[in-house]
Amino acid sequence: MRRWSWGARVALLGSTAAVVAVSAASAVPTGLEDWRVVPPVEAVPVDLVAFDTCDTALTELRKAVAPHVGAYGLGGTAYATKADGRVAAESQADSRAGGMPATPPGAATVPEHSTTNAHEAGVDEPDLVKTDGKRVVTVVDGKLRVLDVVTRRLTGTLDVPGGQASQLLLHEDRALVIGAGQGMTGERVAIDSPYGVYSEDSSVTLVDLSGAPRVLGTLTVTGRYVDARQVGGVVRVVVHSGPRLPWVYPTDGRGEAESLIANRELVATAPIGSWLPRYELTDVGGSRSEGALVACDRISRPEDHSATSMLSVLTFDFPGELGSGDAVTIMADGDTVYGTGTSLYVADDHHLRPMARFAPEAPVTTAIHQFDVSQPGPPKHVASGGVAGTLLNQYSLSEHQGHLRVATTSADAPGIPEQAPATQSAVTVLERDGAKLVQVGRLDGLGVGERIYGVRFAGPVGYVVTFRQTDPLYTLDLSDPADPRAVGELKITGYSAYLHPAGDGKLIGVGQEATGQGRATGTQVSLFDVSDPAAPTKLAGHHLPGANSEVEYDPHAFLYWPARDLVVLPVMTTPSVQEPAAPVTSGLLVLRLRDGAFSELGTVRHEESGYDPGIRRALVIGDDLWTVSVAGVRVSRIDGLAAQAWVAFA
Repeated sequence: MRRWSWGARVALLGSTAAVVAVSAASAVPTGLEDWRVVPPVEAVPVDLVAFDTCDTALTELRKAVAPHVGAYGLGGTAYATKADGRVAAESQADSRAGGMPATPPGAATVPEHSTTNAHEAGVDEPDLVKTDGKRVVTVVDGKLRVLDVVTRRLTGTLDVPGGQASQLLLHEDRALVIGAGQGMTGERVAIDSPYGVYSEDSSVTLVDLSGAPRVLGTLTVTGRYVDARQVGGVVRVVVHSGPRLPWVYPTDGRGEAESLIANRELVATAPIGSWLPRYELTDVGGSRSEGALVACDRISRPEDHSATSMLSVLTFDFPGELGSGDAVTIMADGDTVYGTGTSLYVADDHHLRPMARFAPEAPVTTAIHQFDVSQPGPPKHVASGGVAGTLLNQYSLSEHQGHLRVATTSADAPGIPEQAPATQSAVTVLERDGAKLVQVGRLDGLGVGERIYGVRFAGPVGYVVTFRQTDPLYTLDLSDPADPRAVGELKITGYSAYLHPAGDGKLIGVGQEATGQGRATGTQVSLFDVSDPAAPTKLAGHHLPGANSEVEYDPHAFLYWPARDLVVLPVMTTPSVQEPAAPVTSGLLVLRLRDGAFSELGTVRHEESGYDPGIRRALVIGDDLWTVSVAGVRVSRIDGLAAQAWVAFA
């Protein structure tokens, strides 16, 4: 998941914005003739084949990685563990699901409650807080904490083994907690590297919640956690890993030429274990097992690869034991995960390498890998492909009736050297053809000179927001996969970074208002009427000057509760040029959306904490609004927002 600070998010603003609804394959006229339009690029199918033996794998991995070896290893980051002294180097390489009511089976007395704002209905996503209506479980401050809904009291606190907890998933009386590991058998040791030190271990811990929270098992793997998806009681966790080798650096009198020779020799003699991700599993009784996370014959690779990155998909079943994840692995990079009830997609647009995103000499493509998760057990890699450009986030991907729609922004070298690379956006429609994802339709020319700031697909319709100075909202007709078309455009100031279908032809947008020159002026919540895709209109807006919202980069922070006409989002107000001495303040903005207009009900703050901790999430349970920060949980009555309880995290 991409974690951007609110301030950094605002600093990335360009100077124009647009929202578009798309339906055809023709380019959209823009009138920005000063920009050279990026030529359309066909989607690139990719074939993957499994290694037959570890000897074959080792020979190919050594050969593939050799051209990428230099005096500083692979040019990435490095770390080591006390356990084996090895250094690991990484090349930096209908969707109204969220907030809808949930009532567990057989739980008639459980109050109606919200769920995590997720991309697809029936597919849960890990987050800081979960509830089943009976309890609230959170890892917002790195510890697992359980609160009883009826008594509004803290009933359990657990320091999760394997590192600080960062996200969780919930199913019946169990939680799966995801965190950053502390090393497989011990403390991490810093390495004197020109790129600094970077920890890439991840942990997954299964916790029993039937009584006081109790650890049932912890799995630590040598790899970076990417994301996870849950369907029913089955969870798929995606982990990225790279070769773990003791690179030799040009230090202590050693020159670059000497380091290069040593590193080439290192690669030529490294065993297969240096490439395979490893695991360590600790069960409920404290016994440990460890080994290779994946067998060689379950690793698939394309014809051309660098041998520097592996993606492993692990499978966990809530009712069972934790296990080692039964991994399926491909030789690929990845940073964006999107899931449906039957497919899991992992995409790589190289966003971990910022200079590659819009380098004029090397147009960026996004590789996409599809896994079949429709059956019990480990997933099956079924197809791969690629499209030109970069994704915004998982909402850039959407599967509908067997087709995958992909929204990307591409860049090309500008006609004038001192200008930034010219940009435009596109929607590409892919379908599976054997083991390949092939292009069947494409719409080019969205927001020439701009980039995508928000995107949402809903069945046969799509919405794209681009921005530089004004915000075009494009509406897209995707009913014919071979002929996607832009059918409507609405130009307004500011932009929407997150779009949420609100039913009855309405669309909610959360982003920033801006001046006519494209300078952001504060959080804006907008309501659009898209019932006529050819003529989208803005019905209402609520502007909070000088504010930012976490929703702009993490939609999990958004809550829409139509049963009570609520739109809820955390906000933070920072000093402005006009008021540089103003303090930083934060809270939870509560709006009522009724009769096509917003009205402000108030702002919830955690004043009981004695400081401003910044509210991260909100939940509706019955008639109450639960808000969560690192300082604690406040329960407020929805009507009037009067405080009912405060539970401090001491």
